[in-house]
Amino acid sequence: MGQGGAITMLGALAAFSMLSIMTYGYLSWDKGSPHLEEKETLHLNVAEGDGRQPHIVFILADDQGYRDIGYHGSEISTPTLDKLASEGVKLENYYVQPICSPSRSQFITGRYQIHTGLQHSIIRPSQPNCLPLDNLTLPQKLKSVGYATHMVGKWHLGFYRKECMPTHRGFDSFFGSLLGSGDYYNHYKCDSPGTCGYDLYENDNAAWEHDRGIYSTEMYTQRVLNILASHNPKKPIFLYIAYQAVHSPLQAPVNYLDNYKSITNINRRRYAAMLSCLDNAVNNITMALQKYGFYENSVIIYSSDNGGQPMAGGNNWPLRGSKGTYWEGGIRAVGFVHSPLLKIKSHVCKELIHITDWFPTLVTLAGGEIEESMKLDGYDIWETLSEGKRTPRIDILHNIDPMYTKARNGSWKAGFGIWNTAIQSAIRVNQWKLLTGNPGNGDWVPPQSFSNSGLSRWHNERVSLTNGKSLWLFNITADPYERDDLSERYPDVVKQLLRKLAQFNKSAVPVRYPPKDPRSNPKLNGGVWGPWYKESKKQKNSSKKSKKKKDKKDKKNARHRKQQYSGCHPSLSNS
Repeated sequence: MGQGGAITMLGALAAFSMLSIMTYGYLSWDKGSPHLEEKETLHLNVAEGDGRQPHIVFILADDQGYRDIGYHGSEISTPTLDKLASEGVKLENYYVQPICSPSRSQFITGRYQIHTGLQHSIIRPSQPNCLPLDNLTLPQKLKSVGYATHMVGKWHLGFYRKECMPTHRGFDSFFGSLLGSGDYYNHYKCDSPGTCGYDLYENDNAAWEHDRGIYSTEMYTQRVLNILASHNPKKPIFLYIAYQAVHSPLQAPVNYLDNYKSITNINRRRYAAMLSCLDNAVNNITMALQKYGFYENSVIIYSSDNGGQPMAGGNNWPLRGSKGTYWEGGIRAVGFVHSPLLKIKSHVCKELIHITDWFPTLVTLAGGEIEESMKLDGYDIWETLSEGKRTPRIDILHNIDPMYTKARNGSWKAGFGIWNTAIQSAIRVNQWKLLTGNPGNGDWVPPQSFSNSGLSRWHNERVSLTNGKSLWLFNITADPYERDDLSERYPDVVKQLLRKLAQFNKSAVPVRYPPKDPRSNPKLNGGVWGPWYKESKKQKNSSKKSKKKKDKKDKKNARHRKQQYSGCHPSLSNS
């Protein structure tokens, strides 16, 4: 057989394998002996610690509630996620941001929002805004040490100019959506009446020819399988799979809905079906990693981008609050790591971990270096994950949003002259968590709230923020559900955390939140959401000069990053 015939035959076999995976749905797999139903498959055994760069697979779910996984007691079936987590490391003190763009930006840069200018809200479709171009990204770093980098799924980090697109931020390929949400089947999204467009991309172009009306979770999974089937497992790969599920609109294939007829609340039922479909997708990806020889040298990380939204079927019980809030229910996430490379498996990690930690952890694991000038906010936590060691992290700046000042009773006086408590902010230092401003809806929503046709607030433990408060303090270690406000009992701790907020705020950059640009309307771009902004020659020259000036300043000021604490004040200690 000639070379051309051989390539054709290999392509046909790969296509047949992927069709089988997508057709059969759930595939059985056992640790160390994967198989497709009763059909044996081959995989490459890679000895642990042989020095090869690991394959990195980061799976980001969208709006998955803290309770919405089997091992947290959910009624929703997630056997794949449960199995992967039980054989790996469950992250039970793991934090993200309360909404989409902030979590994604911090994952991909390893930096807090205050250091990228994305402190406020999300990146809107019609805004001339994106992840700042002078921020080095995780795929760029991995690519520099020999990785193939591919992204499948939801971007939501801006696209107003082509330089903001995923393939210009370090990814070799991109297949997915640019916006924060859209129809799961036809991929259309309206930002406002009369401002609607198509949102499915293949690299830098609308993916009309790849659109077969397939449910996005299944479509994205199929693309991942295509990538794995065509990639040489001897060469390292970084796969960033950012599923649309389980974000609204609540849409699910009928065969998954049929499994939850017992759930009377329609939003909860659809949400459950969507999550089951996602669980199935992760199963198929795991099987493909094994089938094509990646698994034994892989690190699989699973995370939600924020807490669940009860009105859209999500549940964070027993945590307080929901998506969009700085209560634990908005920022404490489902997360785990699964890898044959872990030295300690099947354990629960209760060390403090934040989504910014993935950047330095994965770059270091891949053999890359963290330069002094990068000024990361994340920490390398691989030894914490793999060996059960203590985390180097003792604090998290959840955020400081100077544009959100809706706490009517907030003031400098309430903040002891240290901090204006009208500003929405939240910080964690060891066991202590401080919130100021308006943290968002602070209800506790138990599972019983989903017992009828609509979300019943009768079962909720409702909390009013109209009682004049603009500051709260909790001991999260002793009180993870935030029921006992200790701010009046420990004023000295409050003052220390307020000073820490003020210290962080000194390093904040201006907020990037421009007004809508009418040129963004898809009607002006062939009915497609996509880059619309073009700089004039004068603007380009100005941008180049600013970049040169910044690079010169960064080089001059580069120095070894120091931990913000070498020790802690006794009242902020872990004891």
